[in-house]
Amino acid sequence: MQQIPRLFGWQRLRVILIVCAVLSAMMAPTWQASYLALVGRWLFIGSACLLMFGLFERWPSRLPGWIARWTLQVAGVVVVIPFAAWFAYVLTTQGDPVPFWRNNDRLAGFGMFTVTSLLIAPWMAVAALIGQINGKAQRQALAFELERSEFERKAVDAHLRLLQAQVEPHFLFNTLANIRELVDSGSPRASAVLGSLIAYLRAAVPRLQEPATTLRQELDLVQAYLDVMHMRMPDRLQFELHVDTIATSIPFPPMALLTLVENAVRHGIDPSESGGRIEIRIVEDEGRCRVQVIDNGVGLGRGSESPGTGLSTLRERLQIVYGGDAHVWLIPLAPNGACAELEFPLQRRSS
Repeated sequence: MQQIPRLFGWQRLRVILIVCAVLSAMMAPTWQASYLALVGRWLFIGSACLLMFGLFERWPSRLPGWIARWTLQVAGVVVVIPFAAWFAYVLTTQGDPVPFWRNNDRLAGFGMFTVTSLLIAPWMAVAALIGQINGKAQRQALAFELERSEFERKAVDAHLRLLQAQVEPHFLFNTLANIRELVDSGSPRASAVLGSLIAYLRAAVPRLQEPATTLRQELDLVQAYLDVMHMRMPDRLQFELHVDTIATSIPFPPMALLTLVENAVRHGIDPSESGGRIEIRIVEDEGRCRVQVIDNGVGLGRGSESPGTGLSTLRERLQIVYGGDAHVWLIPLAPNGACAELEFPLQRRSS
């Protein structure tokens, strides 16, 4: 519902008072009667114009299609001016032996008040209407902008959740296939691998719906993942974590570290006949966090598949959360292996 300004709101009254004061000051040097009567007449006429302007702003509630409300308001102001000036003179000349319309000087003053008001008041009404239209347009624009920002935020959140949900499906399927092989072969390791998978899922599933987690939560997830992978290939995978305990409470993009670690396992360690070692280093420095996932596997370009898909997905997620203030690099190491580096600010970009 459209919000209607108060009939005698302070902003409107202030304009009337200022205009009446200016007109009274301009007429004061040549005014011979009571200055109080001068000010009172202007205030009476101004109040009558304001009353008529506000009345037609509210009444009637519905208008025919052929007439606009603003024309009714301006016309009402024009019509009320002569009557308001007449009553102002009647009220301020009570007690005079001769009615004001029979006194040439007072009748000339009445004409001056009426003509001046007719020249000024309609334009003031038009200016007020234009101000209302501009204010309404600005409020609508602000409302549309807020609504658009809300839609964009929801779209970004939905896109981020979709990207998060796409991070690890192949790991789940590969592990389940591995468990099935262990069960079919009667291996006693099947139960241990299944237990590690359950621990991983307990850590991973809640993260998929969270826009941000802490480094401690992310490390729990990575630890569960590496435990599962170590169960799958106990003689081919070793890992080590170097994390400052003070930094474990910092905000961390969900599944980001897991993506880098899974990438190192899948494209570095797994294709290597002898396996390898993964080293994770995390440091916090001057409001930024730097993560390194180092492996001594087969190296870049020698794995069974390109690691580009996982990293491009991670870069897209970081772009959504941090804008252009987060970076991911993949650096080859000699004689073999690779180092994946992630750097991001500790504060997320505002939505």
